Amino acid sequence: MRSPRRCSRNGCPRQAVATLTYVYNESTAVVGPLAAFAEPHTYDLCEPHARSLTAPRGWEVVRHEGEFEPPPPTTDDLVALAEAVREAARPAPRPPQDDQNHPTPPPGSSSTSRRGHLRVIPPTH
Repeated sequence: MRSPRRCSRNGCPRQAVATLTYVYNESTAVVGPLAAFAEPHTYDLCEPHARSLTAPRGWEVVRHEGEFEPPPPTTDDLVALAEAVREAARPAPRPPQDDQNHPTPPPGSSSTSRRGHLRVIPPTH
């Protein structure tokens, strides 16, 4: 599933609801509704950062007056969500049945198959 766009401010985990664009030749920062696509030289902002943005001295801030709404889910998002639900609903595969050819090692003993360079050493009594 496509993840929602996040706020561009460092360390901010919130979902973006506004887009900041600088118009350098007019010394203006424009904060408007979230753009349909992320574009170079624009910044996605969450609502608190969009509302509290200040511009450098001599610059003007033009801010959207209405509410900042998160974007609605797209068809791709809904299809991905449905597939994730179907995948989660599938029963887990059954573990192989124990037979005499492959006995399960007793708890605390090491297995003959090696998975990595670390192993559990049982405590000494």
